Amino acid sequence: MYLRNTKIALFMLTSLGLSACGNSQSPALTEEPALTAEDAKKFIDDAQAELAALQLPAAQAEWAYQTYINQDTAAVTAHLSGKLTARASELAKESAKFNNVEVDPDTRRKLNLMRNGLVMPAPADEAKAARLSQLGSELGGMYGSGKYCRSEDECFRLTEMANIMATERDHELLLEMWEGWRQVSPPMKELFAEQAELANEGAKELGLADVSELWRGSYDMPADAFAAELDRLWGQVQPFYEALHCHVRAELGEQYGEDVVSQDKPIPAHLLGNMWGQTWGNIYDIVKPEEKLDVIDVTAALAQHDYDEVKMVKQAESFFSSLGFEPLPETFWQRSQFSQPADRDVVCHASAWNIDSKDDLRIKMCIQKTGEEFAVIHHELGHNYYQRAYNHLPLLYQGSANDGFHEAIGDTIALSITPKYLKQIGLVDQVPDASNDIGMLLKLALDKIAFVPFGLLVDQWRWKVLSGEVTPEQYNTAWWELREKYQGLMAPVERPADAFDPGAKYHVPANTPYTRYFLAHILQFQFHKSLCEIAGDEGPVHRCSIYGSAEAGKALNDMLELGQSKTWQEALQTLTGKDQMDATAILDYFAPLKGWLDEQNKDRQCGW
Repeated sequence: MYLRNTKIALFMLTSLGLSACGNSQSPALTEEPALTAEDAKKFIDDAQAELAALQLPAAQAEWAYQTYINQDTAAVTAHLSGKLTARASELAKESAKFNNVEVDPDTRRKLNLMRNGLVMPAPADEAKAARLSQLGSELGGMYGSGKYCRSEDECFRLTEMANIMATERDHELLLEMWEGWRQVSPPMKELFAEQAELANEGAKELGLADVSELWRGSYDMPADAFAAELDRLWGQVQPFYEALHCHVRAELGEQYGEDVVSQDKPIPAHLLGNMWGQTWGNIYDIVKPEEKLDVIDVTAALAQHDYDEVKMVKQAESFFSSLGFEPLPETFWQRSQFSQPADRDVVCHASAWNIDSKDDLRIKMCIQKTGEEFAVIHHELGHNYYQRAYNHLPLLYQGSANDGFHEAIGDTIALSITPKYLKQIGLVDQVPDASNDIGMLLKLALDKIAFVPFGLLVDQWRWKVLSGEVTPEQYNTAWWELREKYQGLMAPVERPADAFDPGAKYHVPANTPYTRYFLAHILQFQFHKSLCEIAGDEGPVHRCSIYGSAEAGKALNDMLELGQSKTWQEALQTLTGKDQMDATAILDYFAPLKGWLDEQNKDRQCGW
């Protein structure tokens, strides 16, 4: 870019000279000195300082907006996040002038991260950059304030509808909630398309084909090679998923009748206990083994022991403390949002915040007192402890080795929420014997394994959209084609022409890349297996808890402290001894369940 701009400048100066001076000789031009490695280092240092100064008020404004949605907070966060995004985009583009300068590996990595750290790169045009920021705020607000109203007097928020989806077994009521929430997203469609167009313009200014190339190319390997790596990992898990799908479809057919759940078609997406059909744990009661098993009801145990929202978070903190991590700062307890306020709209989607890149750590949740939320809290604190571990690094290294690592850490801890751990903290009195493991493994697989193809397909869809392969008119059709291909699910009713069902999933209007969640579901089992070995646990890996192991805690922290200063391959090797992601740890963890599923499915018609 530097060379191209220099040529343009020379052309303009020469033309002006000829025009102004006629036949007189043009003045001599002085060449700018060649850029050096020291110039690159200074550029990086200055850029990090400038971005840090912009990042703090933008983070504070975004927090205010998500915990108090109104016109004013939306305007403030749009303005400040717009300034940050625009400047980050400018610096990312400017960094290209060092592409041909020989620099040390550390500086080169920082230059690459500066470019790849953008999610929705803003165009250079100030008006377009401001519009891109405004679109992000509008889409987020539409999702956060979304409601379904049966009448003027009876409306449902997403949290209420999600609870109905989880607990009710009337398929007509489930369909009403499923369709009702998807009334929120059609108005997003036009804005989403405009946003994609503007972000692609910004990506082209970075020298990329589109935003999808930016997203796929942010994993320390070529973009196409990364896409192939995802296919390889999915191939390792797919046979297990298909066995789980076969069992679930058969049991749903028993529950609702084959006129509702046909045994040779995809499963209707509203019957799986989750608004998006991404996790199926809430229908365990329908698909559980016939034999009576002693499966711990964590939700009931929490109620029995008077756990409120704060106590749930305190217990999750104590897990990390048992590994040797320092307690969370007092400001965490003062500034976090644990419950949904009754007097205003907020974004309830659970998230962890690193406000000042120092010690202002927070979580934002509308905690439900359930076993599922207990695990989510451990997950979110995993983000916070990761953030604190790398906050000593330069700004550009303050991130996870890849974004899947960030999501995996908390989930790795949650895998240690075993009966053994629940007994250690006093939530249960007895640990069920191994004969009950099938129930526990099935319940976990309904969440973890059921999620894997969904975690893959969201960005498969988005990459097609951002590359132009899928046009706005095809958004919804392409979405359901992928959901059928990977998940074996289908829309329960014909979708309207204006439907924009992807927008009913938070991460789409929020522009949060989703492949990280797919990677996290692979990595967490790989991390867990290695940490259990480090902790010296010699039992089945699905029964292992690293609670109380200082050795496991140190090994984990050694990886966390690397942040993004090393490639994800190097970070992975630090903990596991391997530099390749490997889904076979999933197969090891769930081996007893896979054998049981194969036995159940013997006389069933599987596939879709």
